Amino acid sequence: MIERTGLIAWVSDLKAARNLDRYGTVHYMSKKMHYVVLYVHASKAEETVRQLQKLPYVKKVERSYRNEIKTEYSSNMPDKTRFYTL
Repeated sequence: MIERTGLIAWVSDLKAARNLDRYGTVHYMSKKMHYVVLYVHASKAEETVRQLQKLPYVKKVERSYRNEIKTEYSSNMPDKTRFYTL
């Protein structure tokens, strides 16, 4: 499986932002907040960020930290429900 990373591109023109699919897979486009979430190959992420920043309708490009967030949780804490019963 190919390792992918997410990028958030803040744009000024959503009609022109439809062309971002040539850089990666467009996952979501927000019409209200004017941003595009796209997934690119992790090995080419830095190069893609530089290319996106050169586009005239892209204001800012941010990297998504979703891969770094811990998604597996452990329940090592004691159960506190007995303290809250009547």
